[in-house]
Amino acid sequence: MMTTTTRGRLVALLTVAAATFCALSAAQAQSDAGPADAVRIAVAGPFTGSAAAFGEQIRMGAELARDQINERGGIAGTPVELVFGDDQGKDDQASTVATKFASDPMVSAVIGHFNSICSAAGKPIYKQAGVVEFSPGSTNVDVCKGSDWTFRNLYHDDYQGQSLAHYMKDVLGANTAAIYYDNDDYGSGLKNAFVAEAEKIGMEMLGEEAYQREATLDFSPAIDKFDFRDPDIILIAGLYNEAASIVKQSREKGVETQFIGGDGLFSPALIEIGGEAVEGLLLTTPFIVHAGTDDPRARSFRTAFMEKFSDREPDTWAALTYDAANQLFDVIGRVGPDRRAIRDGLAAANSPETAYIGVTGATYFDEHGDCPKPASVAVVQDGEFVPADVQLGGN
Repeated sequence: MMTTTTRGRLVALLTVAAATFCALSAAQAQSDAGPADAVRIAVAGPFTGSAAAFGEQIRMGAELARDQINERGGIAGTPVELVFGDDQGKDDQASTVATKFASDPMVSAVIGHFNSICSAAGKPIYKQAGVVEFSPGSTNVDVCKGSDWTFRNLYHDDYQGQSLAHYMKDVLGANTAAIYYDNDDYGSGLKNAFVAEAEKIGMEMLGEEAYQREATLDFSPAIDKFDFRDPDIILIAGLYNEAASIVKQSREKGVETQFIGGDGLFSPALIEIGGEAVEGLLLTTPFIVHAGTDDPRARSFRTAFMEKFSDREPDTWAALTYDAANQLFDVIGRVGPDRRAIRDGLAAANSPETAYIGVTGATYFDEHGDCPKPASVAVVQDGEFVPADVQLGGN
């Protein structure tokens, strides 16, 4: 029979053991999660796969913003920590990454995803967990709709498609067009928006050709078909890899038609892959970072970026990620790292007067989390992206 004294000692031992176990468990959880005295921001993007060139620029833009804020003492004295999740540009991987970030209570907000299909896959997961998803790259028109937790700091494809149609018609004088499009949320969405507006303003569509990213290597049949129909201009609604192949193969066949693309083409990799074939190619983009910029914010960003990353030029996506990170830092500095407070703080930037002013201009949101930021037109000239002589609106 157990005595009262023995029972008391056993209870005490069990209590100490339980306390020790809890302490060890908490310590292990803290070790797994990272330092408690840091503001943790997650960054989701295609760090491997066919869109990895975008992911690399996203990573560098985020790291530059982190390093600069930490050099200034962090957010209210607390350092910023970044964690990265590779979604490979695929919706199933994006769901896995989103689940990991959403279930980590130390993650205050997520910058990402880049591909529209990935932002769409993560949207319900982030919404259920109540954590901000802030995309610096997704342009499908429906990306932000249906969730109070998803935002973006660039235009959507309805605007981009309409802008492309008017630029072709009003600036380039094109009356007929043909279209290659990536058969995913981004490519189809941009194509549909363009076709609807082009037909409205009297442009004739001479052909549409869908392709599968990473699967279509030979574009010869479509090239021959489009060449026979002789469109005034050819639009590519997709990403840089396939676009470079389309233009190279077309030029090798003697096709001289003007090519134009959406912002999925805006990557130094387009020029690296396409070489001389992509000279003169036009495309829309949210922002152009270039040596001749006269904007002090953009000039300062470009200088700092090139100093940090061994003279590598920043692209649109680095700049948009840099702005997204700094806008989050600004909000967290005012409201703290609470997820709901961050969401409300972002949503409060809902007009030009309350906008966050960054490298890429004024960022504010409508009721859906969309950003009414204008587009620019770039051209490949001497192996670089530079602003086209005539911009949207004739400026």
